[in-house]
Amino acid sequence: MVEELANAIDGVSEMDIAIKVESAINFFMSPSLWSIPLGLIRQELNVCRTNFWQNAQVKKIALLLSTLLISGCATSQNLMYESISEQDVTGISIEETATFSVSRVVVLANGVAEIMLALNAKSILVGRDISSTENSLKDIPVVTSGHRVISEKVIALKPDLVIIDASTGPKAAIEQIRSAKIKVVQTPESWSLKDIPSKVLAVGSAIGAPISAQLLVDKLTNQKTINQVKGKPKIAFLYLRGTSAVYLIGGPGSGADSLIEAIGGVDVGAKNLPRAFNTLTAESLAQLNPDILLVMTKGLESVGGIEGLVKLPGVAQSVAGKRKAIINVDDSLLLSFGPRSYSLLQQLALSVDRVSS
Repeated sequence: MVEELANAIDGVSEMDIAIKVESAINFFMSPSLWSIPLGLIRQELNVCRTNFWQNAQVKKIALLLSTLLISGCATSQNLMYESISEQDVTGISIEETATFSVSRVVVLANGVAEIMLALNAKSILVGRDISSTENSLKDIPVVTSGHRVISEKVIALKPDLVIIDASTGPKAAIEQIRSAKIKVVQTPESWSLKDIPSKVLAVGSAIGAPISAQLLVDKLTNQKTINQVKGKPKIAFLYLRGTSAVYLIGGPGSGADSLIEAIGGVDVGAKNLPRAFNTLTAESLAQLNPDILLVMTKGLESVGGIEGLVKLPGVAQSVAGKRKAIINVDDSLLLSFGPRSYSLLQQLALSVDRVSS
């Protein structure tokens, strides 16, 4: 910046410019500037008493500094980036309490801990999987290594119920838990908004609270109309795990397609690709040419952030890549399909509109 200013103002050395720039910055950052009434600033500050701003060269420097700052802000606005975290959403829950048929439950199924919180059943939770990351669960022990169940940790908690789904594994660990005479119940997976009620009812049945589960389902299905995005933007969901070199594009049944369609967007992967998850190639992304990329937070981190993402095959050539129109959503939130999903939809719609503008 100093060199640019020196080139712009004839007859002034870079050293002089640096000194004057420092004085200007100190002036604006001075606590005394903001501690007195605006009308008295000129009379009260030493920098004004010494006629600092009457110097023509300083006036030029101030003008150029303003221009550089404004242009810098304009450049930063080219990054159309949104992030949705757990703190941005709220979960729907019931106020009613129930008596449960079990007292010590370990949850190893995606989204089940969230449902139990909404059913006021945290008091019977004694263990969880790594994907259950809600802040209110931080004192509940994790019994998985990554997404692999450690049977010894589960058994040590002496649960009277373990809740799993079809993705919970390894199967050998589940069999060891069953061999310890611990009841294991498998609940259905949810890959769309319409799957949420059956999952809630299954969890309620497993813990002996079917009436509470039905109350929660009623509350979930009576939500207000979901906000719709403007202009039907084309959105592609990328599932990324850079540390394992896994780069996939979501297709029909990825889960993200249900969310994108619910807010009025177009999931171009779901419309054009054959499987729920498809290998990311430059050709496939060029064909889809999305306006916006939807990713998970940890997935984005695993590829080196936004700059790393645009280096993946075909991303930089897409409309979304050129504009860096990217929305990242907390991993435990995006595909959990539970009581927080409806709040997520509202936030997602807002984010899509902002990056589309």
